[in-house]
Amino acid sequence: MSKQSELNIGTLGHVDHGKTTLVSALTHTWTDVHSESLKRSMTIKLGYADAVIRKCGSGDFPYTVNEKCGDGSASEEFRKVSLLDAPGHETLMATAIASSSIIDCALFVISASEQCPMPQTREHLMIINALGIKNAIIAQTKIDIVGKEQARKNYEQIKAFIKNSSVENAPIIPIMANKGINVDALLGEIASIKVPDRDKSADPMMYVARSFDVNKPGTAIKDLVGGVVGGSIIRGAFKVGDEIEIKPGVNRGDKSRKESYEPLVTRISGLSAGSEHLSSAIAGGLIAVGTDTDPSFTKADGLVGQVVGKAGTLPDSVNNMTMSYSSLNRSDLPKQAFRKSEQVLLGIGTGTYVGMITNMKKNSLEIQLNRPACIDKAAKISVLRNFGQRWKLSGFGVIS
Repeated sequence: MSKQSELNIGTLGHVDHGKTTLVSALTHTWTDVHSESLKRSMTIKLGYADAVIRKCGSGDFPYTVNEKCGDGSASEEFRKVSLLDAPGHETLMATAIASSSIIDCALFVISASEQCPMPQTREHLMIINALGIKNAIIAQTKIDIVGKEQARKNYEQIKAFIKNSSVENAPIIPIMANKGINVDALLGEIASIKVPDRDKSADPMMYVARSFDVNKPGTAIKDLVGGVVGGSIIRGAFKVGDEIEIKPGVNRGDKSRKESYEPLVTRISGLSAGSEHLSSAIAGGLIAVGTDTDPSFTKADGLVGQVVGKAGTLPDSVNNMTMSYSSLNRSDLPKQAFRKSEQVLLGIGTGTYVGMITNMKKNSLEIQLNRPACIDKAAKISVLRNFGQRWKLSGFGVIS
């Protein structure tokens, strides 16, 4: 089995429908590690963990995440996948939208204990449709706290909800994540997903989803190591020793002059996938990239939303952009044209940006960003507008 994950699976769904609990059942890792997330009992920043799917011979549901099978025999490693736990709360939707740029398959979590669809359930389906995520599995959670009749009623609501969507034929797996019941059926569906064809020969590009300073307080200067960025390679391959640049980079400006961003140019000192150390990494799964750069730049997710590539191959960073815009058909939003100087929230790659509308034409928007962004021309950009003091997903755009 490859040391590296083959797929990125994003968990989507309404707040408190059991996404983080389900990821924990699949990976034995609790992805809510940020103190603010723990205090507020919900996911704020993007959490992720790797799951190793293992096989126990034949049978209807031969898959497990345990090293031992039910009969005590050793299970065999079958496939490694990365799971991203995105937030579902309405005011934190931008993080979920940003993470969709690196998702191969959606694990759509819907609780049987509430009416379907709930608000974020509806919005996440819009994301799945608009971004063209065709692989999806629906996990019907919390069936242990409702009766059989309510679970069946909720199942029919889910079927009606996804009808005529891009995931109309997605399997619906009833599951008790906290008790591990039906996890094997869910793993079987994940095991059946075809790994996307990825361009390994292209100039490599990686979206940064997290960044860290891994040095412990009090570490001697001679023992300090460079900053680490984590994310997903969307094309090409990196190897240890490669010279890379990270764009837009860091702000070198000071109080006496305007912001001035410069790319970070550094070398890859190490690559890892979970606990596995790699000499090279290809597209697919989540990768940690050790660098020689100053760890003060990478601490506390300081480089989230940035793009990594080989030196000289990335697009230029921009402060202004023109996009062709397509609106979503949402009955809950007013039919309101964009206004000059209106602020919008943009999901670009794995980052979120504030933008201001500077000009509008038919199906075209000119936007000034609050800080520079490095934008892949193939990427879709999500656009959120502020209605009633809340950010709502209104549409998507691509660079003109």
